[in-house]
Amino acid sequence: MSDFGQDEPGSLDQVLILAPYRRDAAYLGQLLTEHDILVDDCSDAGDLAARLASWPGVFVTTHEALTPAAIATVADHLAAQPSWSELPIVVLLDRASPTNRVRAELGAAWPRSRQLFYQRPLTPVELISGIQSALLARLRQRDVRDHIEREIELRRELNHRVKNILASVSSIFEMTRRGATTVEQVAEDFRGRLEALSNVHSAVFHAEGEVITIGEVVALAFDPYRLDGQNRIIADGPQVTLTRAAGTTLALCLHELTTNAIKYGALSQPEGFVTFRWKVSGNAEPEMSISWIESDGPPVIEPSRTGYGTRYLRSALASLFGRKPDIVFAPTGLQCTASGALSRLSCNPEP
Repeated sequence: MSDFGQDEPGSLDQVLILAPYRRDAAYLGQLLTEHDILVDDCSDAGDLAARLASWPGVFVTTHEALTPAAIATVADHLAAQPSWSELPIVVLLDRASPTNRVRAELGAAWPRSRQLFYQRPLTPVELISGIQSALLARLRQRDVRDHIEREIELRRELNHRVKNILASVSSIFEMTRRGATTVEQVAEDFRGRLEALSNVHSAVFHAEGEVITIGEVVALAFDPYRLDGQNRIIADGPQVTLTRAAGTTLALCLHELTTNAIKYGALSQPEGFVTFRWKVSGNAEPEMSISWIESDGPPVIEPSRTGYGTRYLRSALASLFGRKPDIVFAPTGLQCTASGALSRLSCNPEP
């Protein structure tokens, strides 16, 4: 759900005009358009709420258009603004307008707005300069909005990944404890598997090389979960050299799938296992496909809501392969398949 209410802010680069009398709206619209400024004309004050809901960059209105109902509509919109937003409002006054009283009344009615007052007649240069300055301030607000949204998303992702790492560490410890006979063996094996898990994250986030083989990605992703003499993750496929970006994305996806299997899927039970296979097919335009199939785990029930991990997998695999993956919550175990042109993943896309 958006943090900004039902109507999410848009690009904030358009000027909304409310000037329903005489030819004011037509004149203002033509003047702004000539200076490459996007315009939305609200000729009917009754439509003002809907137009404001499209999140204009600047609101331009004539004094006579500001009826009590219009003032209240604008006030409601301003009150619903997110914390980063401050809608600039340009008010065009007549010479006979009681300027000080208008300023005081609108300042009280619209406390969260940047108000600019111009007395007509005024030169086009003066009006355009004021509106362009207001738009620039609005676009800076948009930058703040985008930064806040990105920070929120990064926090959510960091929280999700920390939980996954902790789940992985817990699972590695339990797998190590079950297979060890002495405290020293537990400590040694656990230390080694934590180091392998660390290598996955180091390779994903700090790798300097431009290429990596899929075999290396698989080893980095799965080695922490392989016990001596017991391999519960079966991986098989031809040698393929991936670009660094493709290898990073695939490693993150495999880590996501493995963590999910540890928490809820086949690897959450001692007898469960996972099969991960990849293959390359075709000659003229070779394609690569991958499949992840879980077996002998607990019965799978499709979740009522899509979690972050599933959303990430769908987005990341679609970006990687150029096609949407197929994620099936089969009763016998989760299945995830994806395919696409080898040229999207490999730095040397030979069949």
